[in-house]
Amino acid sequence: MKLNGAKILMECLLEQGVDTIFGYPGGTILNVYDELYSYEQKGLVRHILTAHEQGACHAADGYARSTGRVGVAFATSGPGATNLVTGIATAYMDSSPIVCITCNVTRASLGKDSFQEVDITGVTMPITKCNFLVRSVDELADIVREAFAVARSGRPGPVLLDIPKDVTAEETDYEPLSRGQHGTSGRLGALMKRSSQNFKAPEPDHRDIDKLVEFIYASKKPLLMCGGGVVRSRAAAEFETFANRIDAPVAITLMGAGGFRGRNKLTTGLIGMHGSQASNMAVDACDLLIAVGCRFSDRVALKPSSFAQNAKIVQIDIDRSEINKNVDTDHHIIGDAKRVLELLNERMSQLDHSEWKEYVFSFATETQYEESKDRLTPSQVLSSIARMLPQDTIVATDVGQHQMWAIQHFHFDYPGQLLTSGGFGTMGFGLGAAIGAKAAHPEKCVLHVTGDGSFRMNCNELATEQYYGLPVITVIFNNGTLGMVRQWQSLIYEKRYSETTLDRAPDFVKLAEAYGLNGYRVSHVDEFEAALAAAKDSDRGTVIDCAINMDEMVRPMVGGGSHITDFLAL
Repeated sequence: MKLNGAKILMECLLEQGVDTIFGYPGGTILNVYDELYSYEQKGLVRHILTAHEQGACHAADGYARSTGRVGVAFATSGPGATNLVTGIATAYMDSSPIVCITCNVTRASLGKDSFQEVDITGVTMPITKCNFLVRSVDELADIVREAFAVARSGRPGPVLLDIPKDVTAEETDYEPLSRGQHGTSGRLGALMKRSSQNFKAPEPDHRDIDKLVEFIYASKKPLLMCGGGVVRSRAAAEFETFANRIDAPVAITLMGAGGFRGRNKLTTGLIGMHGSQASNMAVDACDLLIAVGCRFSDRVALKPSSFAQNAKIVQIDIDRSEINKNVDTDHHIIGDAKRVLELLNERMSQLDHSEWKEYVFSFATETQYEESKDRLTPSQVLSSIARMLPQDTIVATDVGQHQMWAIQHFHFDYPGQLLTSGGFGTMGFGLGAAIGAKAAHPEKCVLHVTGDGSFRMNCNELATEQYYGLPVITVIFNNGTLGMVRQWQSLIYEKRYSETTLDRAPDFVKLAEAYGLNGYRVSHVDEFEAALAAAKDSDRGTVIDCAINMDEMVRPMVGGGSHITDFLAL
């Protein structure tokens, strides 16, 4: 059958199982939005109009992280496309599968500085798994299918398609595929032959598995690190079986939260710059470190030359380029975390490391913060949330002190429960991600934890939350400052608080009410709990503005480039 490019695009999205699209229209993408209209009218797909393209990209990312499926975002050319860039980079750094679809000026206008023209494939080349400029309608269907295959396979990541406006208008013959059918001909088949690693994780070398088993049986002080690869491969069950079987403590990276149950008795907590004493002391004393789906970022291996200095280091990762990139290893296994763990579990018998665990758990796994009856503290807020909201609540954060406090105090139980920007550290990520998660999981409670600095960067998306009836609960840790930067200024820059104080508008309660949402300002724990109870029972979104002391700090803290047990603050 003959279809125009816009209709081919929509048909291909349905083939890929897309049910929700986040986006913002404009001139060059109007043909696509015109076609989208009929698909929405038929109930085949839902489009959520965000307040800003960056919000659309973060929402697609939150959808992807919380479901394990590919998220989709639409944007027009020029500034519409470039507004996606921060969201794409965020997804790239955290290996989140999204497909961003932009439309550009006509092919005849490309390269002529036309109105709202930008080379978005050139701009995004370093921050996408791959991207495409679709120059022919005849190629469109294969390229869309290819994009989804690349985004979801191997190490997941973002893909961008840029389609000139005239390509969306032209017609060509279209051959549909049944949902789930990948196709092995044309461009897709050729690319699969050229780069099979993009489409299928390599089978782990069984000799490498056997060598690690030998290491484990010889070890007296093993430590596991749960990284983001465990979450992405949805390998939580296999990882927990492995940890219990070898009876090893488990340190969790920021991106690994939810890959191993925070309530498991083997959990030592977060590792790295703001890691627990137990995690950081354990990695310094272990004789075998097994890092699963972890890339040893500079927030974990702060000083690579002395990281796990007494241990054999084993890295398990799907991406060969991550091996020995940041930390030199003694052994590695290339493969999907889920498959590697399955093979290890087949070979392991039950071990006992009671003496080693007794040493590790003699150190604190969670920070005990000072409490006060006269003021509201972060731990009071988070303890109340943990007690009052459902255990399976999805938590989206922005970036800063509130992010670290949330991860220290909440015990995440499953992959996709925590949505946070770990690699890129994107302030403004949280509300869009929460909207994406709530759109995907209307039955679940979705909590957005943020700071007053971050919230200023995404509060426009309250309009999206209100219009689509997505009752997200936003809790603002309002300390009147860029808290994490102030903390560094306090500890390292001799309290020179240069441009970090936020003594300015808006009034967040009035802002919430202006958007048609509930707003509360609280300064004591009983006020907070009353506001949270009301938010939990409301069918509208809620913003709770929590007055926090400006000089509250995240503890522990190890300075960048320092040895992992050299704590600046405990």
